[in-house]
Parts: sequence; C-alpha cells; structure tokens
Amino acid sequence: MKLQAMELPIAKNQTLQKIPTILILVAMPMVLFTVVPLCYPLLGYTLKNFSQPPSTPYAQIDQEDSIKIPTNEKCDIFTGEWVPNPHAPYYTNTTCWAIHEHQNCMKYGRPDSEFMKWRWKPDGCDLPIFNPFQFLDMVRGKSLAFVGDSVGRNQMQSLICLLSRVEYPIDASYTSDENFKRWKYTSYNFTLAIFTTPFLIKAEEADKTGPTRTGLFNLYLDEFDETWTTQIDGFDYVIISAGHWFYRPVMFYENRQLVGCRFCQVDNVTDLPKYYGYRRAFRTAFRAINGLENFKGIVFLRAFAPSHFEDGLWNEGGNCVRKRPLRSSEAHFEGEDLEFYMTQMEEFRAGEREGRKRGLRYRVLDTTYAMLLRPDGHPSGYGHWANKSVTMYNDCVHWCLPGPIDTWADFLLEMLKREGKRSFSGVV
Repeated sequence: MKLQAMELPIAKNQTLQKIPTILILVAMPMVLFTVVPLCYPLLGYTLKNFSQPPSTPYAQIDQEDSIKIPTNEKCDIFTGEWVPNPHAPYYTNTTCWAIHEHQNCMKYGRPDSEFMKWRWKPDGCDLPIFNPFQFLDMVRGKSLAFVGDSVGRNQMQSLICLLSRVEYPIDASYTSDENFKRWKYTSYNFTLAIFTTPFLIKAEEADKTGPTRTGLFNLYLDEFDETWTTQIDGFDYVIISAGHWFYRPVMFYENRQLVGCRFCQVDNVTDLPKYYGYRRAFRTAFRAINGLENFKGIVFLRAFAPSHFEDGLWNEGGNCVRKRPLRSSEAHFEGEDLEFYMTQMEEFRAGEREGRKRGLRYRVLDTTYAMLLRPDGHPSGYGHWANKSVTMYNDCVHWCLPGPIDTWADFLLEMLKREGKRSFSGVV
C-alpha cells in the first residue's frame, strides 16, 4: 500500500513532556492527512516549451567554463553566519515552473522579501554563489538522485529553479508515479531524479484510521525499501535524507516481529523513542547502499533541517513569522534537533566505515546549523490564498522558493569541486 503523501511539521521551543500524551496522539498525526503534501507533483504545472531558451536570468551570473578549484579545502563551509546578499534571488516564482504552490510564498502574498536576500558566509573562507553553468559542466554525463521525503523534494525543486537559468529539463520518467520522477538535461546528458521514501525503509499504512482516526504505519526497520534501493545502482551521486515523518504514529518491526511503537496507543506494546526507528532506518538504508554490487557513486547525507514553530505547537497557533536570520549567538542547537542530528551522524559514520571497504565515498551535506539560523525562510501561512477555504496549518517545515534552501546548491557545488580535486590527487 502506498504511503499517504503528507509531511509532518514539528514544534520548536515546546516541551512535549508537558503536553498530555493523548493530545499528542490526537494532534500530531492529523497533519499527515490534512496539511502539507509530502510529494509535490511537477507534471501538474504548465511547463514552458523546452525547445525555447530559458528566460533571462533574474541576476547576472558568470558564464565562464573553467571550474575554480577551492583554495582552502580544509575550511569548514558549514560553520558561519548569514550575511546580506543584495544580488539575490537568482530566479523568481514567475521564472521557474518547478515551485510547488506550498512553497510559492510570493504568489500567495508574503509581504516581505528580505528573507531571499542573504547568503551563507563560512568562518574563515568564502562560499561562492551557485553557478549553474559550472554545475552542469561538472555533472555532464552524470546522474544525481534525491532519496527521501518532501524536504528532499524541496531541495530538488530549488536546484531545478537555479539550473533553469541555463536549461529546462525534459521529463524522462520511467513511470507515471509522481513519487519517482526523472528529469533530463539533454545538452549536458545529466539526469536528475527523485525517489520518494519518507521512512527510507520498507513501510506500509497499516490502518487508515489508526489509534486517533488519522492513520498508523508499520515500519520494517531491518528491511530495504526496494522502490529506491533497486534503482540507484547507476547513479553517480545519491543525496539521502529523512526526518519529520518519524514524528507520526508507527509500529516498529524487526525480523517481522513487533518490537514496539511510537504514539500507537496499543495495549501491551512498548512505546519507544522516535530516535529508535530513526537510527535503525538510516542503518538499514546505508546497509542497502553498501550491499549494491554495481554502485560506484558518492553518497551524500543531507543533514536534518530543523523546523521553526514558535508560540505554540503546529496545530495550536504555532507559527514562524520572523523577518531575518538569527545570528549564531542567538541560536541554541539542542533538544530534538540535536538528537536527530547526532543520530544521523552516528549511523552515517558506521555506514561510511563499511562503505570504505568497498571503495565507496560518503560525504555529509551538513545543512543543519545553517538552517537552524533561518526561522524566516518558511512559507508559514503563505502557501495558499488567505481567503481560501482549506484546512491548512502554518508550514514551518518546508522552505520558500526562492529562499534559504537555495544555499544548499552552493554547498553542493563546492563539495563537488572538492571531490574533483580529491579524485585528481587520488584521495578517497
């Protein structure tokens, strides 16, 4: 059975222990089926004629063909501050067809635009703004797969928008299922794909009503999700990510035996921490990748992207209405955000050690801290018309497009440059 394509916002600055368990059970799953879609179909858009050249860039970019090798490769590009960037954004909601309605903040009346005008400045070095010509030149003849949930799709949409200044892709999908799309940049023979797998592992909807009439999912913690593990053999780059779906009611199975649950409200079933399933899901996903005989690509773990609900839970008036990034001195990396991050990192390191035995390369696209500082970048209530009669909560999980998530492409391009330098020098 297919998973319902919905995403779960989480609360910031809230102490779950202070909230009665039954309220959590009733409230948190509800959003899965009434709020923000996990997978945002791209075929539903009115696509531009791909035979025409892309629209004029919204901001000027350097079209040089040469790839500048990083001069300070040891600099940690993921530690720094957000600084003003008056040249941004580099596309708009009218020049990119890949923006889903729920991220189309300007279309739906967001009154401020400053959230688009920042760039990430690492401590001790510079991070160049994404150059789509350089990126497409570097990935010529290659392929990139996003494996994960709707935040991963959000990242793919951002990348498509940034690349649209150079070329529009064509739909090269093998199936009509919107959860599994492939896009081809014909001039560069570059393939971009999305494999929607919110739990990363084998999962199924066990009950559409569930303990709170909002659904219940079975997670088979030691079993591969073959919808993606059988498809990535030939990809040169795989970006894997997951997180927010692990807040929903689930039953945990290992060796096909029920070992516990999370928010299941079932008698005589142990309620386990959400990190229990999260850890084992990544462990199984990395085991699947390391077991692929023909896979020779680079695995990127895109680190957990925090949400920013304030002044209440997502269904109790919580919102994200800040107008500027936080300074590092204002942020507190702690609680659930830190726990999710550390769980990922521990399983990543274990997977990396096993992968190295096969000569595989594992890298961390460490977006967590940079995005912790961007409470201003979410759609909030600007994912639909204000007077539209819909059941819609504030979205403080996904990111406006254009918006801070575009910086993930800056990170990715810099990492690919460093990979090229390592390959040239023979370093794994």
